[in-house]
Amino acid sequence: MGDRSLMVYFGEIIDRVVNDRVRRLFAFQHDHPIKGVMEAVPAYSSLLFLFDPVQTTSEILRQEILERVQRIDDVAISGPETVEIPVVYGGEYGPDLEWVARYHSVNVEEIIRLHTLPVYHVYMIGFTPGFAYMGELLPALVTPRKETPRTVVPRGSVGLAQEQTGIYPSESPGGWQIIGRTPLNLFNPGKMPPTLLQMGDQARFVSVSREDAEHWQM
Repeated sequence: MGDRSLMVYFGEIIDRVVNDRVRRLFAFQHDHPIKGVMEAVPAYSSLLFLFDPVQTTSEILRQEILERVQRIDDVAISGPETVEIPVVYGGEYGPDLEWVARYHSVNVEEIIRLHTLPVYHVYMIGFTPGFAYMGELLPALVTPRKETPRTVVPRGSVGLAQEQTGIYPSESPGGWQIIGRTPLNLFNPGKMPPTLLQMGDQARFVSVSREDAEHWQM
């Protein structure tokens, strides 16, 4: 991946076993840093190593990573935290909810039921600080992205895209189908860790009324 980085791929699918291998290698690097590695960036099924070419070379780093990959099954990773996420679905907070219901030929209540039924796995944090990519959606809820992305998506918006669901932690552009909004703050740089959800956590969405969510100051 250029002259200062190496990408380690464990697969090309959204899969918890694959994602756990990414987490184990990431934990290995965090606890026992390789000389010259400036940063490691985990994703669904890959881990990017950014290195300083003054301190190491891509070939030396490649060999060290391969040796670690052979040992990652012995690396302990923390158990998941389960986070309950209140969501006000539809209306001004979920402008795409009715479209999603029409796309699946069901009513909006069924979309809400399908979205709140699973416990989701947090596969990665990316796009913007605190944006958690979660999966997988039930097959009956798999939904395409918007053909034309919005230039502004409000903070806390809950969206769908293919087999994933996620929450926009800050106002930003975005092309996911927005079905609701949570009052929770997903990213706070003044806290440690700064993100509410971590890679490997679990999340469960709960439908709440606007009145029930008011004390969170949406």
